[in-house]
Amino acid sequence: MKTASAPRTLAEDLRGRDDDALGALLRARPDLVHPVPADLTQLATRSSTRASVIRALERLNRFTLQVAEALAVAADPCEPGELRALLGTAQEPEVEAALGPALATLRDAALLWGDPERLRLIRTARDVLAPGGGQPGPTGLGPVFAEAGAGLSPGRLQEILADAGLPSTHDQVSALTSLSALFADRARADALLSQAPEGARGVLNKLVWGPPFGATPPRAVRAADARTPVEWLQARGFLLPAGRDAVVLPREVALCLRGGLAHRQLEPIAPDLVTARTIDPDQADRAAAAQAFTAVRTVEEALDLWSTEPPTVLRAGGLGVRDLRRAAQALDLTEPMAAFWLELAYGAGLLAPDGEADERWAPTPAFDEWLRRPVAERWLLLARTWLTATRLAALVGSRDAKDKVLPALGGGLDRALAPEIRRDVLTLLASLPPGGAGEPASLTARVRWQRPLRGGELRDRLVSWTLDEAEQLGLTGRRALARFAVPLLDGDEASAEARLAPLLPEPLDQVILQPDLTAIAPGPLHTPLAQTLAVAADVESKGGATVYRFTPDSVRRALDAGRSAAELHAFLADHSSTPVPQPLSYLVDDVARRHGRLRIGAASAYLRCDDDALLDELLADRRAAQLRLRRLAPTVLAAQAEPTAVLTQLRAMGYAPAAESADGDVLISRPDARRTPPRTPPAPVPDGPPPVTRALLSAAVKAIRAGDRAATVPHRGAETPGGPLPRTPASETLATLQTAVLTGDAVWIGYVNAEGSASQRVIEPVRVEGGFVTAFDQFHEEMRTFSLHRITGVAELAADEG
Repeated sequence: MKTASAPRTLAEDLRGRDDDALGALLRARPDLVHPVPADLTQLATRSSTRASVIRALERLNRFTLQVAEALAVAADPCEPGELRALLGTAQEPEVEAALGPALATLRDAALLWGDPERLRLIRTARDVLAPGGGQPGPTGLGPVFAEAGAGLSPGRLQEILADAGLPSTHDQVSALTSLSALFADRARADALLSQAPEGARGVLNKLVWGPPFGATPPRAVRAADARTPVEWLQARGFLLPAGRDAVVLPREVALCLRGGLAHRQLEPIAPDLVTARTIDPDQADRAAAAQAFTAVRTVEEALDLWSTEPPTVLRAGGLGVRDLRRAAQALDLTEPMAAFWLELAYGAGLLAPDGEADERWAPTPAFDEWLRRPVAERWLLLARTWLTATRLAALVGSRDAKDKVLPALGGGLDRALAPEIRRDVLTLLASLPPGGAGEPASLTARVRWQRPLRGGELRDRLVSWTLDEAEQLGLTGRRALARFAVPLLDGDEASAEARLAPLLPEPLDQVILQPDLTAIAPGPLHTPLAQTLAVAADVESKGGATVYRFTPDSVRRALDAGRSAAELHAFLADHSSTPVPQPLSYLVDDVARRHGRLRIGAASAYLRCDDDALLDELLADRRAAQLRLRRLAPTVLAAQAEPTAVLTQLRAMGYAPAAESADGDVLISRPDARRTPPRTPPAPVPDGPPPVTRALLSAAVKAIRAGDRAATVPHRGAETPGGPLPRTPASETLATLQTAVLTGDAVWIGYVNAEGSASQRVIEPVRVEGGFVTAFDQFHEEMRTFSLHRITGVAELAADEG
């Protein structure tokens, strides 16, 4: 029975909780803290809003949600015995064992309140989980008799009572109550159903577990006139009208047929994680470390490529399909994988639009700084970015709600759920024995159990994408979580770097040059060597060893980048573990001899050459007809095409022209020539409010308690610390307040408000950012925000004042 001390409202229930319980509520539902409620009544009101309740329900696991669904269809308040009957705890002992923690979770989140013997699910949660208005809830149960029969006439209700063998009543309410009592008594309901014609039970079986609506026009038929099983059921109240074209199975009837159970199958225990295979943990770590090194090199190669050949930004933002395909071919990757690495570089702040009129994608200055760091530290930036990124490269090429294709580096790729699912999957992999590779289906089932209301199909696809991307990034090796990746789940990047660094391959500064104009790199190369080789040679194959091939075009690229023939010879000699083959030396000298004999500038374009015979050859060559060349002087030709087009065409014809500036100097295209101004990485889309910090949590609880006492407890005056506060410089004020945030100490401040009134007060700073101080004001006993520029002075409290 309800005791005299039982809370009558959610606010009273919250008022009876201690500070730790209130802190647990605010931690579980951070949206309640922004802004901090004035008192417990406001906290209760805010925690009952539909948006907040839905957000809280989305954080429940499968069984806790099933308990909430059972409470939603039970009486309000619900006795524990009724709840256990709805859950069938007598038949399933594991349900009884899991029930206590589930109820505690609901109570901690303020979704459940009241005396332990009279459980109350908050009204908003009942409306969400067991909606009225003819809408079935998650349990598949329809409306109760009182709602389903509200539209029936009194006469029709009396006819149903008579055909069901019940005595007549004096009004509509008592008639519906009588029908409800009939089906609450399973023995009486079974006796009535035993008289049903063949096929009636089959009709009920189709509706009993939901949806409870049948597409049959209702008929006000009497038992004596019933000709079909559906009419027999309608005559006796098993089915009631639900509009003009449908009938509905009332909730009481469905529960009777279900044996009193709210769910067909309960899931009190999370699905087991299945280990697909187990490998040696050392092998998994080495495989992951090798892939981590490859990940760093792949991003480096992609951005080196765009340093010299930056693609344009689409008018609507993003990267064109052709540019993505070109990048994938250059990197020897599939287009989805190329999109993944480019998105990762973009999220890490290494790639951005340059902001020019003809906007292009190019590396940022942060890329050059990133290149100077150790490989392990460079990998950490990529891993950290991936863990927190909300942009999904896997969506590139799919279509949005307006049937438009989503481009790489464009809009529409953010999904706030992504970081949460990534962390869930990696945490599950970490729970397996070292070297254990989780079976994907079991991982999906576990994540689905942990977050049944979050994401739907996207959630399941995210699990698969996470496994693939973690393998590509080097967080897992052969699908087993690397031990150096485990500390990242706790934010311990220093430990992750220390574990990863010894596993990374040692970069080489030597290659093997061969007479067939190839160079073999038997392992990873130092970044400067790899960058120079990528300019002077073409990558022919990758694998355990990388094979580079020198061609006239590749050597010309190196010359265009400012290298002289002598520098190329010296470079090859310094970095070759074998003597430089004679064919390669001849190739460099031959290309260098021809390089720059033709000079191309802007007229539209002109060609300049000291060898007029070479210009005669060009004029006679039909392949140059599209350039529309004409002679201006013995050593100068004019072209009716842009300089870039002329360069491209002549190089395709086998010449080695060079571009020149307006002053006649050769233009050099260096690998790092294209950089954007400093850019801020794209911010992840927040998934609700940020987590509550410990300092804010303590101050918020204190402010809520103070607000609750405000009506009955008089305010205490503010005692000054013995005179006016001295003025302090802005730097000292800021430093003192930041120190107080870290130590949790209270301080005195002098403050001038917007009206110019000066005052002194004691505050407990919680956060200092953006020119404001968020603090608990001890005088007004509430959370307040103070402008830094209005604080005239600050002083620490004396020991006796604290």
